[in-house]
Amino acid sequence: MEEETKKQPEQPEKEGFLARAKKLFKKADKVIDEKVEQVKKSKAYEEVSEAMKKAEDYVEDKIEDIKKSGVKEKLNEFADKAESEAKETYAKAKELGKKVAGKTAEKLDDMADNLRKKSQEGTEEGTGGGTTEKT
Repeated sequence: MEEETKKQPEQPEKEGFLARAKKLFKKADKVIDEKVEQVKKSKAYEEVSEAMKKAEDYVEDKIEDIKKSGVKEKLNEFADKAESEAKETYAKAKELGKKVAGKTAEKLDDMADNLRKKSQEGTEEGTGGGTTEKT
């Protein structure tokens, strides 16, 4: 029985897992490099590369045109003008609010005075609280 329970030492594999992975990686890398070279030599790649260069040149030219046209300065001027106009409008709105508040206060005072007068007239006539009830 002892012989059965003893495990026989496993023989090391001829080639380890890591070594096989390295070989596989090298092969994959080589295949990828070859395919990249094939794509670079293709006509489609040349056409796309040429189109990209043209697009890049076009964008750079347009950026230069925008810089030369002074758009940034114009936008800054517009922002400054908009800010000053906004300040003026705010000041006008604030002033209008004060006028409306003043007129509202005057109207409320007038209404309060009218109510006081009616209340006094009612007490002078002897109706007792300024209100008359018909029964």
